Amino acid sequence: QVQLVESGGGLVQAGGSLRLSCAASGGTFNSVMGWFRQAPGKEREFVAAINWRGGVTSYADSVKGRFTISRDNAKNTVYLQMNSLKPEDTAVYSCAAAPRLSWRDYEGYTYWGQGTQVTVSS
Repeated sequence: QVQLVESGGGLVQAGGSLRLSCAASGGTFNSVMGWFRQAPGKEREFVAAINWRGGVTSYADSVKGRFTISRDNAKNTVYLQMNSLKPEDTAVYSCAAAPRLSWRDYEGYTYWGQGTQVTVSS
């Protein structure tokens, strides 16, 4: 059974940076990996995704140019580098693996981590 564990969340001031990590275990890592976020009272939304080899990425318009997704398959880990953070980036960030549908469709992902809180103060 694949397990995903996120880390790296925290409290940061607007304009600051954080790097989230998602470590996978319990299975093969050769799948698309995605990051999603959910703010209080809002629906879960797509943030970024990356293919197995790392050569293809996709970003939500709201984070394009500020966030970078990457992966280290030797470490079974996916990263989300978040720069120029804004208060509206505040949310619980979760990683997910193995989408059955569109990369941007959270309902299609097979595996999920528990999430890590990111809070951006103004």
